[in-house]
Parts: sequence; C-alpha cells; structure tokens
Amino acid sequence: MEKPARASRTVMTQIIFPLDTNHHETMFGGKVMEYMDKAAAIAAMRHARMQVVTASTDSLDFVAPIKVGEVIEVEAYVTWTHDSSMEVCVTVESENLYTSQRTTTVTAFFTFVALNDQGKPAKVPKVYPETDEEIRLFATAPERYELRMKRKRERQEAAKMLK
Repeated sequence: MEKPARASRTVMTQIIFPLDTNHHETMFGGKVMEYMDKAAAIAAMRHARMQVVTASTDSLDFVAPIKVGEVIEVEAYVTWTHDSSMEVCVTVESENLYTSQRTTTVTAFFTFVALNDQGKPAKVPKVYPETDEEIRLFATAPERYELRMKRKRERQEAAKMLK
C-alpha cells in the first residue's frame, strides 16, 4: 500500500525560554536537534504505523539563530522510502511573535528504520509525493540515499581500523 507524504506531516510548536538558551541568549543547538528528532520520529511512525529508530541524520546547518522569546515550528514529513527505511525532511522556522517575521533556521534529512515486534527491520509502505516540493524531494532522494550508504560504508571501515 502507498501513502501520501502529507499523511506523515508533523508540526511541533515551542516557545523558547531562557533555560533553552546559551549565554548568547540563542537556543542550544542540541535542544533544536532533540525537537527535530522527535518530530521526525513521529512522522516516521505515522507513515509506518510501527516502532522506528533513528538510523542517520544528514548534516544540520544552522543558518540563523533562534532567540529567547521566539517561537519555533518544527515540521517533518516522510519524503521517500526504501525497504525498511524512511527519509524524513525536517525544517525549523523561528517566528518573532511581535513583528511576525519568520526565518528558516535549520533543515536536515533524518533516516529512520521501521522495526517489527521482534525489533528487526520491517517493510514500510511506499510514499508518494503530491506537492511541487514533495515531488522535487522525492526525485532527488535516491541520490541522497546512495550518499548515505557510501558514508555508512566509510564509517564502518574507519571503525574497524580503530579497533
């Protein structure tokens, strides 16, 4: 069975308090990553309707700071599937509630693997795109998948050398 990308769409909204920020009064990068991973996991579970684990995260590039008092919106959805894995696009946008200015602060692709009741990889439904953005990301996903597989092989080799 196939599912539309929109069926997995997940949006989390958070206001940023002083405890979420560093000494520059900007949000801790690790806290942003936590929210991104949670939203991506929810999107993957909505698509697969089973438990999932994070397999990889492509580079996170923080392009703008998130300031105390701003609101962030973390949006995630499944853009592509393989056998048991799902690519999830995650975008974080900050908003100044007084000026209504919205800024994309970070984007990344997460990969999740669906697991069956025995904790083994399980087949996931195919995803199909509908919007222009979804179609573009779906079309370019196989190239990102190959790059991830290459990176994984290189890291496995490096781990063997470090033993």
